[in-house]
Amino acid sequence: MTVTIDTPHQTRTLGALRYDWTREDVRALFARPFPELLFRAQQVHRMYFDPTEVQISTLLSIKTGGCPEDCAYCPQSARYDTGVEASRLMSVEAVLAEARTAKAAGAGRFCMGAAWRSPKDRDLDSVCRMVEGVRALGLETCVTLGMLEAEQAQRLKAAGLDYYNHNLDTAPEDYGRIISTRIYQDRLDTLAHVRDAGIAVCCGGIVGMGETREDRVGLIATLASLPAHPESVPINMLVQVAGTPLATGGKPDLIEFVRTIAAARITMPQSMVRLSAGREDMSEEAQALCFLAGANSIFYGEKLLTTPNPGATRDRALFDKLGMVAMHRSSSDMTQAAE
Repeated sequence: MTVTIDTPHQTRTLGALRYDWTREDVRALFARPFPELLFRAQQVHRMYFDPTEVQISTLLSIKTGGCPEDCAYCPQSARYDTGVEASRLMSVEAVLAEARTAKAAGAGRFCMGAAWRSPKDRDLDSVCRMVEGVRALGLETCVTLGMLEAEQAQRLKAAGLDYYNHNLDTAPEDYGRIISTRIYQDRLDTLAHVRDAGIAVCCGGIVGMGETREDRVGLIATLASLPAHPESVPINMLVQVAGTPLATGGKPDLIEFVRTIAAARITMPQSMVRLSAGREDMSEEAQALCFLAGANSIFYGEKLLTTPNPGATRDRALFDKLGMVAMHRSSSDMTQAAE
């Protein structure tokens, strides 16, 4: 049976891959009645994924704090007094020990984050050895190291890197309110270098930074109209950290957060949509709504870089309540099966 969805100017096949999503199209998705939006998102989700499976990833900060950027949400910026102390890059052996622990806990992907504007070549040597070692354990690998040059992306590809994370954070016109030390095009250029190197892209944004719905529309429309959809799309809820410019302000609207996940699922049907930062402040019911909206990936472990995350015991209990299980196939296998 062919299922269609009405866009402002025409009727499209629901779940079809397309890269011409306009803001008007995405705006229409956000405006749908909530039950209708979730129903459509579930239809798309089931076309490509088992709705009871969730990919389990682990995120480790391999180099914490001291970042020269001024991202208004980030406790690792050297410009803010947040109590986060700068540290040196972890040793390869220490990172591999953490990866073994993550695998034993059920993780299928191991993500490594370093608080840099961009990596220096000597540091990239160590990161490449980490990637090689983690991959040898049978885990998918992902790193986030800031901006990359084309040659650096090629080096990471040669080391066997599966994913590179570099979020757009918000819509292009809202970006300057959040970050002034780099421009939006810098992020797009890094994504292009990663894609050209043959590395899968992990790219999403943050909800709850004081942005408008139109900004959320702009973020999703930008992601969904990239030359290729990001293979992984993390949707983060802002974690307000004392000392950062975004430490105060109203709490994000959970229904609007779920709408953002549903819009990501509908517009990027083959992507893993990760319910990322902010889960510590979400109820079980809120997380269940996110899964119904098409989220099928989470981070496991008690900390995401420097902010809290539900412990593995809580996540296992929630999965048991919902009848959900850890995904044991890689996301690349899932995409190939869908094709």
